[in-house]
Amino acid sequence: MSLRPNGVSDLSWLGKPIDTRPLFGPELASLLNLLRGLRRNEWSRTAVPGWTVHDLAAHILGDYHGRLGWSTESHQRARAAGETLEAFIHRVNQEWIDLHADHSPADLIEALELAGTQVTRQFEGTDLDATGLGVSWAGADPAPKWLDVAREFTEYWTHRQQIRHAIGLDTDQESKALSTVLDTFMRALPRTLRCTPAPAGTQLQVAIDEPAIGTWTVTATADRWSLAETPTGRPTASVRLDPETAWRLCTRSIDPGTALARARISGDRQLAEAACQIVSIVY
Repeated sequence: MSLRPNGVSDLSWLGKPIDTRPLFGPELASLLNLLRGLRRNEWSRTAVPGWTVHDLAAHILGDYHGRLGWSTESHQRARAAGETLEAFIHRVNQEWIDLHADHSPADLIEALELAGTQVTRQFEGTDLDATGLGVSWAGADPAPKWLDVAREFTEYWTHRQQIRHAIGLDTDQESKALSTVLDTFMRALPRTLRCTPAPAGTQLQVAIDEPAIGTWTVTATADRWSLAETPTGRPTASVRLDPETAWRLCTRSIDPGTALARARISGDRQLAEAACQIVSIVY
């Protein structure tokens, strides 16, 4: 494994870096505007299975605190012996929500504004070439900071959509944020295909329609699938998705079978089906 001068391993197969730093401020403003407009009864609506809108808002606050290194005496994040990463994350998330169950919506909004503003400033000054936290769903541990920060943006954006859906609103179609989220999610393609054998040079193309237009080509190399290779001619397989299907698939709001039924596929169907197993969250 080769190393770059700053000590980060060569993860060029993840594709071109993404700069999400300018997006955190607008994302926080959108979240606060959404929460301030909620009616009292909407805070108790189900946002994701097992969590209300209130729970999800508390979870976002926990994410902010985690990035800032804040903690409380009654909430210590220690991984138990033999506990998997996924189990650990789910456990501490629930513990945090339970800890904030009695906080009023006004208190949550105030705390979110304070912590979210500090997180935004922290990310604005981030060196994207530095080493960041691991991104397990992309197979990068540690990950380059640009991917770590982009992953965090997708978390905040996705949770805001879940709150919107809980109160009967559609997904926010603002194209810059939506395109960036999908660009980040597609960095899971090399890991998704890691157990899919193919001759070197085999290429799979995933395309997303308006308003989040984008195309990603992942190539089989001698030792892995890579997003760094230049597309060459007609791909072995191609998958075209609408943005709503794509982000819901990556976050498992819909299953691969549903996504495949909506997709337009050409070429090697087995390879296309493998790509539609993509997961871009800890699941």
